[in-house]
Amino acid sequence: MQYGRAVGSAVAVVGLRREFGGRRGQPVVTALKDVNLQIPEGEIHGLLGPNGAGKTTLCKILSTVLLPTRGSVEICGYDVESETAAVRRLIGIVFGGERGLYTRLTARGNLEFWASLYGLSGTQSQRRVGQLLERLGLDQRADTRVETFSRGMKQRLHLARGLIGDPRVLILDEPTTGMDPVAAQEFRTLVTSLQTEGRTILVTTHDMAEAEAICDRVTLIDHGSVLATERPSTLGRWITRYARVRASGLLPAQVAPVTAALSGLDGVATVHEVAEGTLLVDTAADGAAPAVMRLLLDLGITDVATTRPDLAEVYLRVIGNRGMRVDR
Repeated sequence: MQYGRAVGSAVAVVGLRREFGGRRGQPVVTALKDVNLQIPEGEIHGLLGPNGAGKTTLCKILSTVLLPTRGSVEICGYDVESETAAVRRLIGIVFGGERGLYTRLTARGNLEFWASLYGLSGTQSQRRVGQLLERLGLDQRADTRVETFSRGMKQRLHLARGLIGDPRVLILDEPTTGMDPVAAQEFRTLVTSLQTEGRTILVTTHDMAEAEAICDRVTLIDHGSVLATERPSTLGRWITRYARVRASGLLPAQVAPVTAALSGLDGVATVHEVAEGTLLVDTAADGAAPAVMRLLLDLGITDVATTRPDLAEVYLRVIGNRGMRVDR
């Protein structure tokens, strides 16, 4: 396929703001607040954040479903407002779940229908549909109704749908939600193989492990604002600062003195008794978790374990501790 303008950025977002409401006395709700984002061509980029962070709103604007309230958005050099038709020819969208699938049709029937919407002729349609069914491992079930498919098979069909127009930019919205681990891994392998074809891929997720597995860079977003854009390894080290240590089996007489000792350590944010004889220690500095473990062992407490808080908790602590400043 002959793509449009040759540009360095596949996605260029500058000062993007999106508001809802404000009519007939309704309150204004700001879903995106002055977002800036540059995604180079050929990159797999993760958009990472908890539910309600603004990920889906941003994707809807990138895919021309919503218009910006303010700011500019370009896909491969084309403006989403003034050059909508050109943008739509360049993008493919992959949703999770049942949305967009005609379950009473076969896999082939679904793809042939979408191919017709892209204006592919009969011969072109047959060739393209056959190629995608084979590539995504659906050729043996091509003439089976989609309602009989597993979640992983439906998601592969979603991906085939997103690729039917040979897009330059592919947007994946929570693509592996609900999949079992094997199906999710197979899907991620398919996604990374698309990068070798020069496609730019934007993946929205709230799963840090998924972002680390496939993304070149990741943008953290929360409450409509960008917190940071970094490589997954950098964000992984950042998030490990917020390790959590659970200590169990304390005697009633030990709880108060151990709590006091732990609270005095550098890098310890909070210490809570979450159940009788069980303390939960949250850290907020590099090296704090090992120090907590050593102290507990020195005090004779051996039933200890470490975990990470989820992303939503990390965001709350980051915002509470330093506003919107991002440590590099």
